[in-house]
Amino acid sequence: MVKESVTRRLRYIYLRLTRLRGDPHELALGMALGIFTGMLPIIPLHTVVAVALALAFRASKITAAVGTWICNPVTIYPVYRYAYDLGSFILGFDHNAKTLSPVIETIRNEEFLHMITAILSTGGKVAVAFLLGGFTLGIIWAVPSYFIFLYFFKAFITWHKSRKLIKA
Repeated sequence: MVKESVTRRLRYIYLRLTRLRGDPHELALGMALGIFTGMLPIIPLHTVVAVALALAFRASKITAAVGTWICNPVTIYPVYRYAYDLGSFILGFDHNAKTLSPVIETIRNEEFLHMITAILSTGGKVAVAFLLGGFTLGIIWAVPSYFIFLYFFKAFITWHKSRKLIKA
């Protein structure tokens, strides 16, 4: 029963991948832009910003939206914590955990829509640290992800075309 469910899920993912439109560059760039946006501390706006960037850079809007899920309910705390730590390190100020407590409480209570309000209420210095750290983490993760997904989409498209030729 479980094996059948997993097989069906994998088949569904395969069919969704085969229906993606665009060349590997567009698809990989969309994913990288989504991952970049996912690292920013703008939780209710991730998808909107990622799709806007995909439009601006002529990338895949679908993969940009999917890429934002790098920051999900499981990974949000470490991503935001590292973004804050990195931003405060770059700015050169002491990153006191007490300053972060309203944001951590918001994350623990799963009040994701109140995340921006919690970050802004901690003060401008903390908000700038979050944004700078998120921007830096976004670049650190997006650049290699572009090349990884470019390779993946090229290989997948080649493999899918070869399967079509074999069937024909």
